[in-house]
Amino acid sequence: MEKGKNQKMMALSLKGLPQQIQNPIDQIQTRYKHLENGFKLWLSKQSIAVEAAVVTTTSAAQGAAIGAFMGTLTGDTPAAFAPPPNAALNPQAMASLKQAQALAGGPLIQARNFAVMTGVNAGITCVLKRLRGKEDVQSSMAAAFGSGALFSLVSGVGGPNQATNALTSGLFFALVQGGLFQIGQKFSQPPAEDTHYAKTRNMLNNLGLQNYEKNFKKGLLSDNTLPLLNDSALRDVKIPPGPRLLILDHIQREHDLREKHGSRR
Repeated sequence: MEKGKNQKMMALSLKGLPQQIQNPIDQIQTRYKHLENGFKLWLSKQSIAVEAAVVTTTSAAQGAAIGAFMGTLTGDTPAAFAPPPNAALNPQAMASLKQAQALAGGPLIQARNFAVMTGVNAGITCVLKRLRGKEDVQSSMAAAFGSGALFSLVSGVGGPNQATNALTSGLFFALVQGGLFQIGQKFSQPPAEDTHYAKTRNMLNNLGLQNYEKNFKKGLLSDNTLPLLNDSALRDVKIPPGPRLLILDHIQREHDLREKHGSRR
C-alpha cells in the first residue's frame, strides 16, 4: 500500500516539473536558437566592415572544419599524383599534376581550400546584401566569382598563368552558382496548382477542415467551383456528412454576405 502511494506521489511530482527539465534537448535547442537570434541582431547593428569580417571569419572556420574532415578521407591521394623520381616531365604535365595534388590534398590543404571558398563567398554575399538590400542571382554569382578566383590563386590549380586561370575559375564558379540559385528558386516556389486553391485552403483552415484539401484537389474542385458546390459534389470526393454541412453553410453565409453588401450599394 505504502509502495503504491509513493509511486503515485512520484508521478505527480514529475508531472509538475517544468517542461524544460523534462526535455533537456528541447531546452538546449531553445537556448541555442535564442543565442543565434541575439547574435544576428547584434551583427545587424554593426558597420558593414565589422559584419563582413565576422561573417567571413565564421564561414571560413566552418569551411576549414569541413575541408579538414574531407582531407582525412583523401589523405593518401596526393601520393598517387606524385611524379616518378628523376622523371623528365614537360611544364604542362607538371602543372596538371600540381592541379591534381591541390584538389586532392591532405587535411591542411583541404582546410585551406574550403576556408577560402566558404569565407570569401559569405563575405562578398554579406557586403552585397547590405549594399543592395537583397540577395538575388546577381549577388550570388558575384560572390561565387570572387570565391572561385581566390581559390584558384591560393590553391594553385591554374598553373603558371595565374591571372587567366583565376578569371576562368571565377567564371566557372559563377555560372554553376547561378544555375543552382535558379534551380533553388524554382523548387522553392509553390506548385502552380496551389494558386488555384487559395480560397479553398483559406476556407478549410477557418473551418478546421484542412485535412480535406487533398479531396478537393483530387476532385478538381478549385476556387472557381466554390460557388457551385453542393452536397452531391462533396460526397463524390469522399467528404463526410459533418464537414459537408460546415462547408455548405460557410459558402451560403459568404453568398448572403456578398448580396447584403451589394444591396447596400
